[in-house]
Amino acid sequence: MSLPQRLVIATRASRLALWQAEHVRDRLRTLYPACAVELLTLTTRGDQILDRTLSKVGGKGLFVKELENALLDGRADLAVHCLKDMPVDLQAPFELCAVLDRADPRDAFVSNRHATLADLPAGAVVGTSSLRRESQIRARHPQLVVKPLRGNLDTRLAKLDRGEYDAIVLAAAGLYRLGLADRIRGLLDPADCLPAAGQGALTIEIRDDRDDLRAWLAPLNDAGATSIALAERAVSRRLGGSCQVPLAAYAEIEGDRLNVRALVASPDGTRMLRAERSGPVVQAQALGEAVAAELFDAGAQAILDELLQDAAPE
Repeated sequence: MSLPQRLVIATRASRLALWQAEHVRDRLRTLYPACAVELLTLTTRGDQILDRTLSKVGGKGLFVKELENALLDGRADLAVHCLKDMPVDLQAPFELCAVLDRADPRDAFVSNRHATLADLPAGAVVGTSSLRRESQIRARHPQLVVKPLRGNLDTRLAKLDRGEYDAIVLAAAGLYRLGLADRIRGLLDPADCLPAAGQGALTIEIRDDRDDLRAWLAPLNDAGATSIALAERAVSRRLGGSCQVPLAAYAEIEGDRLNVRALVASPDGTRMLRAERSGPVVQAQALGEAVAAELFDAGAQAILDELLQDAAPE
């Protein structure tokens, strides 16, 4: 199976998405110096709709469709995504063929005047893009006002700097990748704000008939990150994971053991169910499914039914 002379990576146009695609491009150039690796930059519907939360306009798939179209029509060979942005059930003919080594999966507290969420005065406005963060912040800090925050990373920081928010909460990985670690006032402990499934990890999507690409991209795959992804995404899959559901799933490897934690909550944080399970890393997917089953046993279905009734796309 001969290496192609040229590979094209589909990517969103934001600065963070370009960093991610360039990271994969550079690794491929190192692996295959005789192959020309290029980027195809695309604007997705999710990048265009900035006045409404994702839970109201269709969810994670809004950031994926245009890139998948490029894979279908041959303009691109592969697409690079944040794993947390990927729907848990990919439609044929697509597959995720690699999960790269994971960056810090925690959430970051960013503020120009305050050191922690606990330091914010009653009525302070906190911006976040996810129901997952909103529910956990409301549960621990009911005195705060949580408002939606859309846009790319630079746009979100600019809104904070203009005084539209007293603080914002973002994925730490994106700030680190763009050299913005100095904006981080603190990292939220997973015990206080459990991360999203796949947060901090990059993944590569291809068409499922590209056996050649699957083999060439295999060296980019990280076994530990893949096991973690299998467990976390298994939780999300069983619980219908989407932007409409305040759902968190977080796995950690310790030796040959995998610890999986998850929660599902109401957006206001008044109802929150948690589950945890540990077992062999090789049973990653089964562990995730077991954690999801525990959440259902604890009453998750009632929360999900109520959420999905209110979450039809506009």
